[in-house]
Amino acid sequence: MDGMLSQEEIDALTGGNSATSEADSGSSSEHTLTAAERDAVGEIANINMGTAATTLSTLLNHKVTITTPRVSYVTMNELSKQYDRPCVFIHISYIDGIDGNNILILKEQDVKIITDLMMGGDGSNTDGELSELHLSAISEAMNQMMGSAATSLSSMLEKKVDISPPSASLVDLNDTIDDDKIVSFLDDEIVQISFDMKIGDLVDSQIMQLYPFDFARDLYQKFMGNTEASADKAAAAQQPEQPQVPVQPAPQPQMDAPQMQANPQMAQPQMQANPQMAQPQMQQPYMMPAPNMAVQPAQFQTFNQEISPLLQQENIDLIMDVPLEVTVELGRSNKSIKEILDFAPGTIIELDKLAGEPVDILVNGKFVAKGEVVVIEENFGIRIVEITK
Repeated sequence: MDGMLSQEEIDALTGGNSATSEADSGSSSEHTLTAAERDAVGEIANINMGTAATTLSTLLNHKVTITTPRVSYVTMNELSKQYDRPCVFIHISYIDGIDGNNILILKEQDVKIITDLMMGGDGSNTDGELSELHLSAISEAMNQMMGSAATSLSSMLEKKVDISPPSASLVDLNDTIDDDKIVSFLDDEIVQISFDMKIGDLVDSQIMQLYPFDFARDLYQKFMGNTEASADKAAAAQQPEQPQVPVQPAPQPQMDAPQMQANPQMAQPQMQANPQMAQPQMQQPYMMPAPNMAVQPAQFQTFNQEISPLLQQENIDLIMDVPLEVTVELGRSNKSIKEILDFAPGTIIELDKLAGEPVDILVNGKFVAKGEVVVIEENFGIRIVEITK
């Protein structure tokens, strides 16, 4: 009425909000996912994080809840404005089944709480700076979490999916990032998948995963290809089998039957003279053996017959060159994670073996013998004193 255009009208005239239009229309540009791709990536991330939350709950002995994901696009500048600084970047690479990588981002305070719980604490020891010990512990936790997520992804795609050990680094989003892998990852706009994470009463925070667009599309293609293959298998299994129509045998000529019944003595010479012609017309009845027939029991080879040493030697020669790993075990000890983290040069670990007691000799992890330690010139050696049966 007043001659002014609304924002919607301006967008319609200038082509504004094109990213949303492309996603809704189903087309996909270089830095945009279609609506189907966004839904599939979100569903895959939801299943993976659900499995990872169960693994983390077992690891921390606390209930871990990770909510439904939210999929969006983000740049490095936008990420630095919306997330705490500094934060921990965990780089995860897929080495089998899927070609690609992603980054998991955790807040610094959340990492301190998680690592304190892993070390046997109550989650309150969060003072001080984040050290290499924290980064090593959180890398191990993420290795188990994302390893279980890769197992879920394997079941979903019906193919083996595996990851390399994750690497963790403390990153200030406003500073220059030294890691070349992360730098190349964050050059352009990326897919951001955000989750709300709760760990008991200790953590109520947010974590996120960052996917390159190529990796997100590859996940979608593999997911949809497996879905279509499963649908085809299900349709084939539900398809009713075609009933088989029994084939009626051709009727046998009945011309000779009256003659055989009327005069069986005449039919018998004909059968003996030309048995091939008589065979289709009648079946030979089952004949019991004559009473005076000699019957002998069947003879079978006994199972306890010894195999000749020559044959044994030929069989064992086939595997003579197979290498086996021989391990000598001096002793064992059980320690908690807290005790292991307290190790330092000079720490003494008490083993379950007594002084002078024979050591265990294992071949490919199987206990086979006992021995005593000897010194051969400048090397240690083992003298076998007992072979187990």
